[in-house]
Amino acid sequence: MSEAPREPGQGWTPRDATAVGPPPAADAASQTAWQTAWQTAGEARTRRTGLRRLIPTRRMVLGSLLAGPLLLLAAFAVGYLLVDIPPANAAATAQSNVYYYEDGAQIVRDGEVNRENVPLAQVPLTVQQAVLAAEDRGFYTQSAVAPKAMLRAGWNTLTGKGTQSGSTITQQYVKNYYLKQDRTITRKVKEFFIALKLSREASKHDILQGYLNTSYFGRNAYGIQAAAQSYYGKDAEDLDTAEGAYLAALLNAPSAYDVAARPGNRPAALARWNYVLDGMVKEQWLSPAERAAMTFPPPRKAKPAGGLSGQRGYIVQTVEEYLTSNKIIDPDALAAGGYRITTTLQRPRQDALVQAVEEQVISRLDPGSRAEDDAVRIGGVAIDPPSGKVVALYGGVDYTEQYVNNATRRDYQVGSTFKPFVFAAAVQHGATTQDGRRITPGTLYDGTNQRAVEGWRGKPYAPENEDDASYGPITVSTATDRSVNAVYAQMAVDVGPARVKQTAIDLGLPRTTPDLKASPSIALGPATASVLDMAVAYATLANHGRQGAHDAYTIVEKITKNGAEVRLPAGPGKQTVSRQAADTTTAMLRGVVDSGTGTAAQAAGRPAAGKTGTAEEDRAAWFAGYTPDLATVIAMMGQDPATNAQEPLYGALGLPRVNGGGPPARIWGQFTAAALDGHEVRDFDLELPEGMADGLPPEHPEPWEGFDGPWEQYPYGETEQLTEEAAAGMPETPSDEPFAAVQAGPMGEADQPPADQPPAAQPQAARPQAAHPGQPQRPGAPADQSAGRLAGPPGAAPGSPLSGPLTDPHGDPLGDPFGDPPGAPYGGPPSGPLNEPLSDPR
Repeated sequence: MSEAPREPGQGWTPRDATAVGPPPAADAASQTAWQTAWQTAGEARTRRTGLRRLIPTRRMVLGSLLAGPLLLLAAFAVGYLLVDIPPANAAATAQSNVYYYEDGAQIVRDGEVNRENVPLAQVPLTVQQAVLAAEDRGFYTQSAVAPKAMLRAGWNTLTGKGTQSGSTITQQYVKNYYLKQDRTITRKVKEFFIALKLSREASKHDILQGYLNTSYFGRNAYGIQAAAQSYYGKDAEDLDTAEGAYLAALLNAPSAYDVAARPGNRPAALARWNYVLDGMVKEQWLSPAERAAMTFPPPRKAKPAGGLSGQRGYIVQTVEEYLTSNKIIDPDALAAGGYRITTTLQRPRQDALVQAVEEQVISRLDPGSRAEDDAVRIGGVAIDPPSGKVVALYGGVDYTEQYVNNATRRDYQVGSTFKPFVFAAAVQHGATTQDGRRITPGTLYDGTNQRAVEGWRGKPYAPENEDDASYGPITVSTATDRSVNAVYAQMAVDVGPARVKQTAIDLGLPRTTPDLKASPSIALGPATASVLDMAVAYATLANHGRQGAHDAYTIVEKITKNGAEVRLPAGPGKQTVSRQAADTTTAMLRGVVDSGTGTAAQAAGRPAAGKTGTAEEDRAAWFAGYTPDLATVIAMMGQDPATNAQEPLYGALGLPRVNGGGPPARIWGQFTAAALDGHEVRDFDLELPEGMADGLPPEHPEPWEGFDGPWEQYPYGETEQLTEEAAAGMPETPSDEPFAAVQAGPMGEADQPPADQPPAAQPQAARPQAAHPGQPQRPGAPADQSAGRLAGPPGAAPGSPLSGPLTDPHGDPLGDPFGDPPGAPYGGPPSGPLNEPLSDPR
């Protein structure tokens, strides 16, 4: 294709890309001109020689001035976009749970990190201002970052003038809460950008609150609340200005200003403290007059971390179990910490329980001479019956040495301390014997050793009495005092084992209690309820059959977290068994303390009811008892320290054998006396059903006032056999003749009320009373009853045969309320649902 010359006005014609040949002449000339220009410039540049070559050209200077800020701006934008606010680090969120006595005294802080967050509102304003005067006086008016201070601090660090933070409070909070404590440029850059972002997303109020809760004050105290407790033994809200200024001074270098730990720090600490106060005056947060009146507040000495030693660990474990099992706090939330938990434990009573155990058992142990002593374990719980509050708890000698909580473990048999539940069930359900006699404290049973129970459809059962003793005919009351197994196994069948089990649950034993089975053996206490469980049940008896708390018991008075109160179960306790059933049981249990196997409990010095108990093979000994004001259960257990296997207590404390009336009852007596010291002595206010007063144990006139009873007559270390003095106050076992009449036919007048007694509830004052040795007979006591509780019912001659048809107080024939016909033979098979499982009423 030919190239015709361009015509004027034709314009520029693009070169054909497919054409072959040299470029147009005009293009060639242009290119040559440009090459010449560049070559000339290059020659000019090459002509710069010597020092001139080091001097930047104007073009270079201008380019740098324009590019530098652009690069910094680009770097800032990239950093701001790439660095996000991370999640809080684990150390910053970890807190301790703090446990307190009922009066507010601290028990223990539980957790690896000694921190307890508090809202800013709980930090006095002057304390907040002291911190600002020490660390960031322009916090509320200036930027979240201080570039000049950062550069100055970095330069001082590089030039060896000391390490300085150069950070605002916002930056320090970012470091504490979001980042690690390493001193690197990377961390400092992240701190810068996170602080900027945080200042746009969080208020100054929130940032200062977070800073005060995450800063380290020394003594392993993180946060202002932990610091206030560590240095001054008070909450942050109670700090004054001078104390707040000292804590603010610590933020700069805690170890350098702790004057209690290092007295040589005092000059430096005073200088820093004065710096803080002077800063407050300068910022007009403190008047010169107030400043002049300030004196340095010396902190208290640092206390070594008690941790969970002594009873603290047992208390924490018991409280945690209560909170989680009742679904008050989730286990994970509780583990995260931050809770202030005020317990119901009363410090004087807690100390009294520990002292009683120490004096009665721990101080008497000699594992070096007696290997048996190494197996001794003690558990104890005391409850205020009307409220259901646990007021004292003993879990073991030391949680750091014996971590198993003896107050809450459920692996030792409760033994005969279960027997009162059988009798309470009998009264609750109006139960009768196999031959139709109403079960009362005066009802006669056969106490023969290994007597087979009658009326039980299951496997034959013939329990042994302790030491294989046989008692023949014996009243329920005396059988309770002497803990006769044969009587109570038969009574359990008469009442119905399922009913006995349900009554125990109603009183406070958990339904899931191991070995709580509906069989005749339930009466002997094979169930392995905890000491706490048994204390709840006995407190219910003391409170006339009503549980004191909504959940049977409570050990927590109040809970808060971050200033907010956690809701606790509320509402009154339930009437779980009738008052008459509970009160009749109480009336009968008084005999155990007055003249039975629990006379050592008379050391309490006030009216008391209780029951001793011994586990199979003497692996545990129990005493469970109560006054109108306090219910306490003590258990002594045997456990091999190497294998943790249960061991008999034979030989422990130098005793041939350990029973509930020995060390456990002595601990109970000493503790109860101390716990109720200064409180008015009150007698039980009991309401008994008609006919239930017959056969009750004699009531001593004020045995707690000057009475030198049997519990002081034998030295510590002897077994709990009845002393001569105690035996003198008890009747002889009746002959077999009247019991033969009982076996031959239904009971006659023995269960009848007095002729002049109307068919209504008999008051407690109508109990038969007997003079204790050395005490005058209480006025009004019938002469024939002063010699013993088995003298016979009013109107019947002592020892008279028990015969005739069984009738009620109105003279009508009595039948089994569960289906047996009147006059059913003793031991005949029941026709009603006595032994059938009961449905759960709850």
